[in-house]
Amino acid sequence: MFAALRRFWAFLMRPSTKPLLVLLAIGGIGGILFWGGFHTALEATNTMPFCISCHEMRDTAFAEYKETIHYSNRSGVRASCPDCHVPKEWGPKIYRKIEATGELWGSWMGTIDTPEKYEAHRTRLAQKEWGRMKANQSLACRNCHSTEGMSPEKQNERAQARHAKAKAEGMTCIDCHFGIAHNEPEGPGPQELFDKDGRRKPQP
Repeated sequence: MFAALRRFWAFLMRPSTKPLLVLLAIGGIGGILFWGGFHTALEATNTMPFCISCHEMRDTAFAEYKETIHYSNRSGVRASCPDCHVPKEWGPKIYRKIEATGELWGSWMGTIDTPEKYEAHRTRLAQKEWGRMKANQSLACRNCHSTEGMSPEKQNERAQARHAKAKAEGMTCIDCHFGIAHNEPEGPGPQELFDKDGRRKPQP
């Protein structure tokens, strides 16, 4: 074994091999710096202060959210914007971040830059988010909540019955809890609009 290591070391120290080692070292260091910078930027855009840095969100969606149990409750556990709107798993998170770049265009164009415009687009925005959450089986909700982790005996009879029915019918969190953090738009909810894969159902 030591002989093999000595031969390998001698190979690395050959004059013809040293430029390759330099390139590998530069590439390795560059890769680490790139990955560190990318990860830092990714996490910086995954915070509530970043989400409400534009007045469109601060004055509308955030103002509504501050009045809900996800913002303030007896336990002090707070679900922030990214907790609900950005998946924690790497692949889905990157996909969502790429998808969210399209929202920057809407911000630049002033699509919802007043409360009146936001209200006019509320239904479209809500339905887009409902469809996304239906498609991933309310993944963001399940990062904190799970039917397996519930204690039915601590729920009232109505909640027990509804959760049992939802589980039996393959429903997901957003089917019932779609007004938990923001004001509900008028019209049908996600259960009526989308199938279990997030595809829009034909409407009469």
